[in-house]
Amino acid sequence: MRFIRRETRAPAAVAAAALVCALTLALGAARAADDKTYVMKIGTPTVNDTPEEFSRGFSAMVEKDSGGRIKVEVYSASKLGSMPRQIEGVQFGSIECAIIPPEFFVGIDERFEVLATPGLLDSLAHGQRLAGDPEVMKLMLGLGADKGLHGIGLYMALPSALNSRMPIRHLDDFKGKKIRVFASKFQTEAFERLGATPVAMSLGDVLPAVQQGTIDGAISGITVFNAMHFQDAAKYVTEANQPAIFLMVEVSKRWYDALPKDLQEIVDRDGAAESAAINPFAAALWAKARQSWTAGGGELISLPQDEQAAMMKTLGSVGEDIVKTRPRLREAYTLVTAAAARTRQAP
Repeated sequence: MRFIRRETRAPAAVAAAALVCALTLALGAARAADDKTYVMKIGTPTVNDTPEEFSRGFSAMVEKDSGGRIKVEVYSASKLGSMPRQIEGVQFGSIECAIIPPEFFVGIDERFEVLATPGLLDSLAHGQRLAGDPEVMKLMLGLGADKGLHGIGLYMALPSALNSRMPIRHLDDFKGKKIRVFASKFQTEAFERLGATPVAMSLGDVLPAVQQGTIDGAISGITVFNAMHFQDAAKYVTEANQPAIFLMVEVSKRWYDALPKDLQEIVDRDGAAESAAINPFAAALWAKARQSWTAGGGELISLPQDEQAAMMKTLGSVGEDIVKTRPRLREAYTLVTAAAARTRQAP
């Protein structure tokens, strides 16, 4: 009878070999992840405006800092869809990033609208300081984390203005007018108190509605009105300066979570850096747009000083009245209004 001798390996040797194999596979996967290129599509609602400039500055930083591992593609003027569609795209991962006013995210979390509080700010510079406040940044960038969003940037672009088919020179001129507003209770309540009928509408629908007379006017920024040649349909802009227009830079959490840790840190860091770097450009663009508006045949209107003061008195309690029955919104409102008081004067 023949006995066949089989060579057997000690359990320790087998375990060691398995560990080496696992480490080799892990290192290979890590190298593959390090070498992978990630595309970041950024959608903006406007053209020739601060969201495009933010995208340019951010893309230059992030592509350099990532060594080309993140490639940015910018789609301005709602090429990726209306603002609600872009927000959905970011939530579900079909769009990596969108730069949109926070009020349009209110369906995701009501606290997004708190920056639209009437009378919150004294000036563009004040709003830019508020946007850079650490507590405000932490609050606003953290909203929507459980709904597919990851905030990386926040800045104030400019005060809002009212473009209208007929001139609005006095408070009484607001009465009976249909006015497009952002999707925020703070805005609808404010204009209702002025006797107007507010209509929430995405930007892409505004100019046709003004041209057709569906609405009498629209709230947005003078940079938007100027870049999109609104003066051809409605040449009057009343600079009521209420409310402020902020922009949120939201990244798809699904896309962000799939990034290697070092790229996540780069995206966060460069988003915060560009949120501060954009401020001088925003101020200069606002001034340039005002000049271009009048040069192109438009008219800029300011309410008489006493009527501006009366308007602010009328709107002064809007914030408190809205938040009094909404605890989560009240908490955010208290934080933001305290930060506004704290940043009212430059450090």
